[in-house]
Amino acid sequence: MAKMMKPRFKTSRRLGVNICGHPKAMNRASASFDRSARKLSNYGVQLLEKQRLRAYYNVLERQFEGYVSKAMKHPGVTGEILVQLLESRLDNLVYRLGLAQSIRQARQMVNHGHILLNGNKVNIPSHQVLPGDLIALREKSRNNEHYSKLYQQSDHSLYPYLEKLPDDFGGRLIKIPHRQDIPIEVNDQLVVEYYSK
Repeated sequence: MAKMMKPRFKTSRRLGVNICGHPKAMNRASASFDRSARKLSNYGVQLLEKQRLRAYYNVLERQFEGYVSKAMKHPGVTGEILVQLLESRLDNLVYRLGLAQSIRQARQMVNHGHILLNGNKVNIPSHQVLPGDLIALREKSRNNEHYSKLYQQSDHSLYPYLEKLPDDFGGRLIKIPHRQDIPIEVNDQLVVEYYSK
């Protein structure tokens, strides 16, 4: 299965935003390296926003185009729907629930069968989670000190669309997240404009 394996810190500095959530990711950032610090054409600005959104969710170009196409068919604001679709991916919600340190680790956990969705093992990171679905760490993996420590230290109050369920070692997606509740620095309207040409 193809996946993005570029250096995360270097990508964060180039895009001008902390895409991996690591506190040291932007330590060596400078204007000479940041694409957004340079004068860009309209196309360049749209391309940069598209690359940022892709990098936040660790999605390759072809798969990303599929999400854009799906969002354009939905009624409503296309940019918001696109971000909601990406935010509702299983690997992303595993990361948001604090079961993993990064989206890459969350993706690996799903691939390796550590995650249960409504009590069933799901090993597809891009699986779309629906409101009411329960995401939990499987019984055998709960004994892993690393996973249990990460989960206990995570702060779930940051995401009003998620409910922490300590007894199940996971959480539930309460509702489709509102755009203002999703913690990413991207102008999604520019992404839609990029694909509307």
